[in-house]
Amino acid sequence: MNSEPNWAHAAQQLQETFNESLRQAFSAIGAPAPVREMSGAAQHALAPFTNALPEMRFDAGKLQALQQRCIEDLSAMWNQCLQAAPDTLIHGDRRFSAEAWNANPLAKFSAAAYMLNTRMLMGLVDAVEGDAKTRARLRFGVEQWAAASAPSNFLALNAEALQKAIATQGESIGKGLQNLMHDMRQGHVSMTDESVFEVGKNVATTEGAVVFENEFFQLLEYKPLTAKVHEKPFLFVPPCINKYYILDLQPENSLIRHVVSEGHRTFVISWRNPDASMSTKTWDDYIEHAAIKAIEVVQDISGAKTINALGFCVGGTILGTALAVLAARGEKPVSSLTLLTSMLDFSDTGILDIFIDETSVKYREDEMGKGGLLKGQELASTFSFLRPNELVWNYVVGNYLKGETPPPFDLLYWNSDSTNLPGPFYAWYLRNTYFENRLVQPGKLTVCGEKIDLGRLDMPTYIYGSREDHIVPIGGAYASTQRLPGKKRFVMGASGHIAGVINPPAKKKRSYWTNEKLPANTFPASHAQWLDSATEHPGSWWTDWSAWLKKHAGKQVAAPRAYGSRTHKAIEAAPGRYVKAKA
Repeated sequence: MNSEPNWAHAAQQLQETFNESLRQAFSAIGAPAPVREMSGAAQHALAPFTNALPEMRFDAGKLQALQQRCIEDLSAMWNQCLQAAPDTLIHGDRRFSAEAWNANPLAKFSAAAYMLNTRMLMGLVDAVEGDAKTRARLRFGVEQWAAASAPSNFLALNAEALQKAIATQGESIGKGLQNLMHDMRQGHVSMTDESVFEVGKNVATTEGAVVFENEFFQLLEYKPLTAKVHEKPFLFVPPCINKYYILDLQPENSLIRHVVSEGHRTFVISWRNPDASMSTKTWDDYIEHAAIKAIEVVQDISGAKTINALGFCVGGTILGTALAVLAARGEKPVSSLTLLTSMLDFSDTGILDIFIDETSVKYREDEMGKGGLLKGQELASTFSFLRPNELVWNYVVGNYLKGETPPPFDLLYWNSDSTNLPGPFYAWYLRNTYFENRLVQPGKLTVCGEKIDLGRLDMPTYIYGSREDHIVPIGGAYASTQRLPGKKRFVMGASGHIAGVINPPAKKKRSYWTNEKLPANTFPASHAQWLDSATEHPGSWWTDWSAWLKKHAGKQVAAPRAYGSRTHKAIEAAPGRYVKAKA
């Protein structure tokens, strides 16, 4: 008689059990009734769950392999515990790297069991038969659960925290409670000692002045550091979902200061942090009254017919849209464009795609499409939970269980300095870029009364993407090479969304890739094809970009002796008031 399990039957039983468990879970939160029978508020709140609840089916072969591996791992874990040997399941995981975990058999066993359970659940996700988006959502959900349920997150199970509590006679626990109360009052988990930093004092200190302002932004002009400057001024358009000073943290890592020192007359948009008075502002408002207005003011102040401009992250999307509007009007005020970790084509949005479907977009439109604010902390939390172990639970453990004060770190201070977004702006952005990807469809979008066609943007363009970027995937950054018709240069940098961009040459860190082997202005359909023949260079991409920008900056002229012009006088010293407003 064959004693082997019938894996097809086992898989069917598992998926039936799994589906029933899901139904029971959603019944427990009041979701069993058809959505159409609920109140409007309940429909909106529960629709993302009830409408996106597919039937789970599992691959029988993968389940069999998963069970076999689980049995082997259980046996290995048990033998290691009996021998009091370091457990290979937790080796290399920084959460359990302290000696206290290996010295405490119960703690070591709980950590190993947790790692085994996590591996098994991730294996179940891999065994699911379904479309890529469903599997990505399941994987994200399991990863969130796994990160939250780690034994290191609980005082009674964290061997290192318990050891410290004993060594400090409970002082660490008292300090942890103080840290918890402090963070509850401020509304977010502390990632750094925020008391150490002040905008304009020890971050965002490059010397300059505000030379224009309206209800959307202040325009900063920076003091020249050279006797002569290039005739074409340079405009930074940073993301409005963050504050601009990520580009000006410290003198030694400031991209703004770097550009100024290279002899460019430099201007930067400093976005206003929206409050209730801006709750009805739209995407069109930001294009017409911010990006386009900033270009006009820079032209007016400098007297230049054309300027060079850079868009970073969402700033690149805003700038690209503004230039398409201007092109439709027969205007081409920007002679070269730089896109840093930006998307114009939203075909590849990476992990963020799991949040986007008709239900979620419609929910946001109904919630704030005609007015309201997306709170900065909500957006910041979303990005943090894309890397929960590093950006959430690491600080929960350190701050509250160990009673530690996180060390001062300017980048994390900036990361915690969140900004709001107007609801109509955000709802439009979600539908027309992330969900429907209409920006790259010629004539499908009307912005500021003009049909958008990126094919009109024929200026030379420098496109940069970061290899490990989890917000703008490298494929999403590269996709702009397929959409813009002008002469292009694509460069890939090492590291992620911020660390890849903020990489000053003096640090001699990381590396970047270029491709000189392909014919001029030839770009394969995919980033992977481009990378096949690319060459890695040590150090910062800034030097490559500086050489490229110099070719498009025009001749040298005497540096201005004062900020602004007769029609746009200095209003106040940089960094100005807007950047200091808290969400």
